[in-house]
Amino acid sequence: MSAPRFAIVGHPNKGKSSIVATLAEDESVAIASDPGTTTHARVYPMRRDGQTLYELIDTPGFQRAREVLGWLREHDRGAGARGEVVAEFVTLHASDARFRDECALLQPIIDGAGILYVVDGSRPYGAEYEAEMEVLRWTGQPRMALINLIGAGDHVERWRTALGQFFSIVRIFDAMRASFEQRIELLRSFGAIDETGATQLNRAADVLTAERSARRRRTAETIADLLCVALTAVATLPLAGDTSNPAIEEKARERLRESVRSEEQRARHAVQEIYHHEATRAEEPAMDLLLADVFSARSFSVFGLSATQLALTGAASGAVAGGVVDAMLGGASLLLGAGIGALIGGVSTLAGADRLAKVEVLGQPLGGFELTVGPITDPNFSWVLLGRALLHARLIAERNHARREAVAIDAARGEHLADEIDAATRRRLDGQLRGMRRERTVTAAQRKLLTQEIEHLLESSTG
Repeated sequence: MSAPRFAIVGHPNKGKSSIVATLAEDESVAIASDPGTTTHARVYPMRRDGQTLYELIDTPGFQRAREVLGWLREHDRGAGARGEVVAEFVTLHASDARFRDECALLQPIIDGAGILYVVDGSRPYGAEYEAEMEVLRWTGQPRMALINLIGAGDHVERWRTALGQFFSIVRIFDAMRASFEQRIELLRSFGAIDETGATQLNRAADVLTAERSARRRRTAETIADLLCVALTAVATLPLAGDTSNPAIEEKARERLRESVRSEEQRARHAVQEIYHHEATRAEEPAMDLLLADVFSARSFSVFGLSATQLALTGAASGAVAGGVVDAMLGGASLLLGAGIGALIGGVSTLAGADRLAKVEVLGQPLGGFELTVGPITDPNFSWVLLGRALLHARLIAERNHARREAVAIDAARGEHLADEIDAATRRRLDGQLRGMRRERTVTAAQRKLLTQEIEHLLESSTG
């Protein structure tokens, strides 16, 4: 059987392309605020493992719906033939520039596509939309109405009442903020009104749900790899003698810092690829917390554990300068979120990157000496790195593909993540992370346990 197809139709500039981008998980869909951005029908398939689960057809907006409906009524041969009359209209007017958009949006419906009719619930309902809805009813195809929310207004109830007279199902669907669960529910709902595609749509929902879990697991593996590499990393430079000097030590430290920064960026790119967000930007001020350098005082203030929390994990807390951190933050734990930015100003934090790593001068078997800096031994550094990675993963996992602005942090959600990491989990994780720093190596078994812990944290925060 061919994959189910949906024609996304409606008035111009009502968010049709945004819904296509979200449901197809496709950042290439053109989205703009100017009417008429979509000038011809284009198919966007949702493919997984070489199979097409369903197809979404982005169409131009209605331009002359009243004229089309007038023609249809003039040629009406009864309810049983109305779908044929719509097809005749498209055939007769295919080369008529006046009805170019109507023919483009009706053709895939004539060919068997289901209908997702999109309106903007932030704008008032008007009788002019009834011609569009009546034309779609004439096609006889399964149809659902989606109330998108583009602006700040709220006219949802008026729209819901009107749409209910023309469509089997009416749903509120915010293309920019719809959750994964809402997208899955939409697929299953359409299957309820389209018996021919119900089995395939339910299967598509099951496949995407399973993929969600697989993506979370791959993300956990990526973050675990980041920690394994960063916490065992060292930088080495040759020495002329058996002593070093501040200049060469600083050069080695910077080399170590840069290797960690590069590894963090690599992990972020990998997570964005997992969720098909390769083009997502991270710019000031939207991603301010994560754009701060991983070694900065701000990163340690926001993502690190307090002196009390480090002590409770069993880690040494001497690297924390100032026990007031815990009091200022109310005892909150990892992933404190953007909302606490005002609280951390002026609070003493960790000593800084220059005192995070061991510095050793080692003799070499074949003669000569070598300066080694690393691995990074500070007990809070691993929590900083983990916290930044978890927050980035949450933002990417929850982001819809219709969004074109830089990643933004929802401060309220960020603050709630702290409550989901209990003390027992912190102790287990801290034991694993300290072992990695101490041994300077990571076994396959250690990596597996770390991945499992991170996956659990991701499941709690992203669903």
